[in-house]
Amino acid sequence: MAAVPGRRSSTFTRLLRFGFTDPSAAERLLDTPELASVRTDPVLLDALGATADPDLALAGLVRIVEAQEPAERQALLDTLITAKPLRDRLLGVLGASEALGDHLARHPRDWHALVTYEAVDLHPGVAEFERGLALAQDPVALRVAYRRCLLTIAARDVCGTTDVAETAAELADLATATLRAALAIARTAAPDDAAICRLAVIAMGKCGGHELNYVSDVDVIFVGEPVDGADERKAVQAATRLASHLMRICSETTVEGTIWPVDANLRPEGRNGPLVRTLSSHLAYYQRWAKTWEFQALLKARAVAGDPELGASYIEAVSPLVWQAAERDNFVADVQKMRRRVVDNIPAAQVDRELKLGPGGLRDVEFAVQLLQLVHGRGDATLHSGTTLDALGALAAGGYVGRADAAQLDEAYRFLRAMEHRIQLYRLRRTHLVPEDEADLRRLGRSLGLRTEPVSTLNREWKKHASVVRRLHEKLFYRPLLDAVAQLSPGETRLSPRAAGQRLEALGYADPAAALRHLEALSSGVTRKAAIQRTLLPVLLGWFADSADPDAGLLGFRKVSDALGRTPWYLRLLRDEGAAAENLARVLSAGRLAPDLLLRAPEAVAILGDPEGLGPRMREPLEQEVLAAVGRAETAEGAVAAARGVRRRELFRTAAADLIGSYGTEENPAEEDPGALVDRVGNAVTDLNAATLAGALRAAVRAEWGDTLPTRFAVIGMGRFGGHELGYGSDADVLFVHEPREFVDEQEATRTANRVVAEMRRLLQLPTADPPLLIDADLRPEGKSGPMVRTLASYAAYYRRWSLVWESQALLRAEPMAGDAELGRRFVELIDPLRYPAEGLGDDAVREIRRLKARMESERMPRGADPTLHTKLGRGGLSDVEWTVQLLQMQNGWAEPGLRTTRTRDALSAAHAAGLISTEDAVILDDAWVLATRVRNGVMLVRGRPGDTFPSDGRELAAVGRYLGYEPGHVGDMLDDYRRVTRRARAVVERLFYGA
Repeated sequence: MAAVPGRRSSTFTRLLRFGFTDPSAAERLLDTPELASVRTDPVLLDALGATADPDLALAGLVRIVEAQEPAERQALLDTLITAKPLRDRLLGVLGASEALGDHLARHPRDWHALVTYEAVDLHPGVAEFERGLALAQDPVALRVAYRRCLLTIAARDVCGTTDVAETAAELADLATATLRAALAIARTAAPDDAAICRLAVIAMGKCGGHELNYVSDVDVIFVGEPVDGADERKAVQAATRLASHLMRICSETTVEGTIWPVDANLRPEGRNGPLVRTLSSHLAYYQRWAKTWEFQALLKARAVAGDPELGASYIEAVSPLVWQAAERDNFVADVQKMRRRVVDNIPAAQVDRELKLGPGGLRDVEFAVQLLQLVHGRGDATLHSGTTLDALGALAAGGYVGRADAAQLDEAYRFLRAMEHRIQLYRLRRTHLVPEDEADLRRLGRSLGLRTEPVSTLNREWKKHASVVRRLHEKLFYRPLLDAVAQLSPGETRLSPRAAGQRLEALGYADPAAALRHLEALSSGVTRKAAIQRTLLPVLLGWFADSADPDAGLLGFRKVSDALGRTPWYLRLLRDEGAAAENLARVLSAGRLAPDLLLRAPEAVAILGDPEGLGPRMREPLEQEVLAAVGRAETAEGAVAAARGVRRRELFRTAAADLIGSYGTEENPAEEDPGALVDRVGNAVTDLNAATLAGALRAAVRAEWGDTLPTRFAVIGMGRFGGHELGYGSDADVLFVHEPREFVDEQEATRTANRVVAEMRRLLQLPTADPPLLIDADLRPEGKSGPMVRTLASYAAYYRRWSLVWESQALLRAEPMAGDAELGRRFVELIDPLRYPAEGLGDDAVREIRRLKARMESERMPRGADPTLHTKLGRGGLSDVEWTVQLLQMQNGWAEPGLRTTRTRDALSAAHAAGLISTEDAVILDDAWVLATRVRNGVMLVRGRPGDTFPSDGRELAAVGRYLGYEPGHVGDMLDDYRRVTRRARAVVERLFYGA
């Protein structure tokens, strides 16, 4: 085959055309003496070009031919050229599996296993594989025989003789035969043990489901019983030794490698439980201790080896328990926990390449099918199949999933399993990762029949099928519910009302009957609105079920849709199933506050569809909007109603952003920094309350005095208001200060200022659909006994003569919020020497602050409240942290400008920067303050009314847990974590505040 120097040979060009990526190396291989008799035969090149990897297939063929004895070599080459079945099978395997090529090179006569082409050979079962393993008397021989059988399965697979489901079933049958052979070897090695016990091997997982991979752990459970007359304890010990030996025979690595690991961890108590139990011991465990996932695993249980009568008795005994699992008290919580995908343990770089656990992966299909089997299989024996695709078909036939959805899911699952098979077949390694290397992707694509642009076509097809799974695996639960109530899709078998109720109950709906009524109202009819809602509801129902209160989410959606259903923009907003729909579902099902705010003005739902809509608005544009609305109103009452309407909308925006940031969405994970969420809420609520006060002040003044009051007037924020730390239900703590204008009598100015305050309070508390803004002026000089409004000069005189240390401490939070900005600035100048006294606090003042704090702890804690869980006054709660930080501010603020802030977290950060508090102590106090604030916000969002302790109602407590990032069923962890965090904070407070 010598070519003219400088020119490529015609063979080189032909090899390129046949799909070789390294034609030069292929030419050299074809020139080897062993292939002399066939190198020019066009049949060979055609067959090589049809393989997944022609280069790999040719290299493997040369190795096998070289390994043959001379006479055998010619027989192989003659058969290869003249017998198409052998040619397709042998070269197909060599082009798809480097590992099986290695096996054939080590065992050169095993090519004969591919020659037979009879009916029984096309679809072998357990009996045929048992014959193939029959001569293996030791672990090494068993491995060789196993690989020989595996070779025939792979040949049928790559040639298209069997489809992916048949291949998976053959692999499971080969595993069954192998377990039987391994048990026979173990029994032969220990005849005394074999004589006193009966041992049954129960296949679980993919082997039990008759859908095994090329390389997979084989999950098993062992059941042992004594033979008649034998001692039970000794019999179980003997069975345990046999089971252990069986596992070693299959799992251990020898000169011929390993077969596959045998995994018995699905047994009762997992790896901590005995390897072998009697049947009665198994039943006692399942009836008393088993968790829902263990019954889910038993769906696939199948007796495969050992004593057939004992195996059958085991299956007969556990099957009823499997189908009763949906009636267990904790089924809903367990299902919600299981439904939440576990991808945290997948390295971030691998998530997008995961065929099994990644989004839209095989696990999604398998879990969805198994859950529906558990829910509906208790009343329908046709669903009792351990094989995913068979069960999916039965679910479709019974009307439990839509036929079109089932068909799409079946196609996607087959494609993904075929990818998984071919990836594992290459090196016979257990992996579910799609390769990144171009050559590996090319081989994978070609092995699946994608010959034109195999890499790009493979990626496109893979993403398409994964997208189908991701889109359908949730809808699978919910679409049939709509068909059951909307009575559409003629010809489809529908869920009965009872089955629909069972499904809703299993998915966390407390009142399935009401949920079905809502679904019927939303989806029935032929209107455009009903059609759009039928498209959207399957997704929404899944998002509702992922929350703490699915019933409330569905009810809220019905109310919003009733209010806005005829509005064109609302239907457009929902139609895309995009961020707006998911955001709406999160907001409606997370608690009472946000839905209450939304339902008072449903048009605010538009905020959820605006990419920038959930961002907080700054005070200046907010105040401009409020003042413009006040200016347009004809009466003071109308003006403040407009201002309160803006406040309600902005409260909804803030609550929605908080909930969505806490829960996360499919596109955006939950906010990792809880402090950022707390600061966002505090700043947003403070700004909108300040803007509302500015509007109320303008309305009160304009009604009687026009544009100008006879006295300058300012509202000073105090407490959490001044500290920009307001929660959703906080009052606005304020002081009112005024200063008569030139030539205005002071008494007249004071009367005017008092009337303004009274009118502001009246207007803000008028009964309307909007949440009230309560003004609290109790922190003024002399408290409730003192005048509501003072002049700046009066404040100066009072603070000079009468001020107590607690009043100076309260002034740490004072910040102008509305009214005359210049007057507010002068008020701050007046109080700065009081709150940041020169040279700090004296010992008497420090003792007084500590005494006040101790008295507050003993007297103000509500009767019966748990001090370890009270967010405000409890151990390590808000009060503890704030008084500690405020003491540092009063002692050091005169010397450290960073401490001159009204905000707790900023002051704590400044104290740390100044070296007044260690990094560890600062982090502990900050964590406790943020957590306590988040709990208060969560309680308000969930209950719709403020509270300083965790709710006592179980569902409300779970909703607060979800808001804080805890999965269902982890309420106890939430309370333990809260106590731990605040206990550590209290230890710091004892040291820094009390000097302990």
